[in-house]
Amino acid sequence: MIFYVFGNQDLAQDSLPLRILPCLRERFPDALFEIKDPNEEWDVFEHLYIIDTVVGAQDAAVYDDISVFAKSPNLTLHDFDAHANLLFLKKLGKIKGCTVIGIPPHLSEHEACEKTTAMIRSISP
Repeated sequence: MIFYVFGNQDLAQDSLPLRILPCLRERFPDALFEIKDPNEEWDVFEHLYIIDTVVGAQDAAVYDDISVFAKSPNLTLHDFDAHANLLFLKKLGKIKGCTVIGIPPHLSEHEACEKTTAMIRSISP
């Protein structure tokens, strides 16, 4: 499986998915975890698997419907984020589905890795 991992190492509130990558890579050596930027071009698959920070979430969760996330304002290209890109790809028919493992920023690295591990195991074919 290929997981796209989003985050910003320079922002504590948005860096947790990146900080748990060594743990995930060790636990899932056959999976590919690619760090992606929402403003760069992505390889597009029929179904995308994403690990990202979800601000406002009480706990880590799996989301199979990207429409549950609030849209950010898109006034300039600087506002174009991962969610906007996913909605655009879906509208174009480039992707049929997307599974997001959402991690709230307040979890510890250990807790985030444990919960993400369980969620990856629950969605793996």
